[in-house]
Amino acid sequence: MSGHSKWATTKHKKAVIDARRGKLFAKLIKTVEVAAKTGGGDPAGNPTLADAIAKAKAQSVPNDNIERAVKRGSGELAGGASYESITYEAYGPSGVAVMVECLTDNRNRAASDVRVAVTRNGGTIADPGSVAYLFNRKGVVLVTKTPELTEDDVLLAVLDAGAEEVNDLGEAFEVVTEATDLHAVRVAATDAGLAVDTADVSWLPSVSVPLEAEPARRVLKLVEALEDLDDVQSVWFNADISDEIMELVAG
Repeated sequence: MSGHSKWATTKHKKAVIDARRGKLFAKLIKTVEVAAKTGGGDPAGNPTLADAIAKAKAQSVPNDNIERAVKRGSGELAGGASYESITYEAYGPSGVAVMVECLTDNRNRAASDVRVAVTRNGGTIADPGSVAYLFNRKGVVLVTKTPELTEDDVLLAVLDAGAEEVNDLGEAFEVVTEATDLHAVRVAATDAGLAVDTADVSWLPSVSVPLEAEPARRVLKLVEALEDLDDVQSVWFNADISDEIMELVAG
């Protein structure tokens, strides 16, 4: 997510993801399988699995695919892979900090692919911890905005569940929580009748780097190259790209 212009970058990333829906489905299924393997196949007793299933369904992943992933993860079906979660840290063009989260069954392949994508797009791999300190690990719930919905309405619905703040992003409300409160806040929002667009544990930047058009273009090219890798689940960066710059880049 990009500093103070999160929604513009979110829209940009959604357009990229929509063009790669098959790849997105595979990544969401992998998340479901890993969640089931880690915490069991019952969503009622496994909030991480419940969130993974909700996210997959929100992106129209077929129910049969989700159910098979749960069964593979929980051991009911054979064929489940052994995935490992790895986070890589990097610096992109203009000194932008980048966090890359992978789920992989081949650590060497993941490391090699991430390194190639970063170096080919003007970045450098960083030592563990040298980038992460620029981010905070948070839960982020995006609630779809409607004409009658106010920031106070959203805050009232989710405050008791652990929400820390609500931000108006123009086309959506962003609810920020501790990572451990993400599931409870998503459930509270849904129970209150709010339309939840996404709910993810994210790396939110504590310091942002404002970018003009050309640096922004280079950074987004790097992000897209990373997101295109099969082992990469999520990419976060601390560039602050204004809506005007984003429109120039998208154009």
